[in-house]
Amino acid sequence: MSVETPFRTTVTVVGMTCGHCTSSVQEEVGELAGVRAVDVDLASGAVTITADRALGRPEIESAVVEAGYTLA
Repeated sequence: MSVETPFRTTVTVVGMTCGHCTSSVQEEVGELAGVRAVDVDLASGAVTITADRALGRPEIESAVVEAGYTLA
């Protein structure tokens, strides 16, 4: 029996100012295929994504832009 090791990626999102902002980013990034969890830290802008596969910056950036923000 093998244990799956999830992929963790952390990016910095610019422009979030409130709880609604973090919710928007969590929702859009959470819709990417294979994403298990999205943890957003409003103070630092850090977004940690746990997924079943490696996520490329372009697809993360696309989701962040869809939410109305940009990657640092």
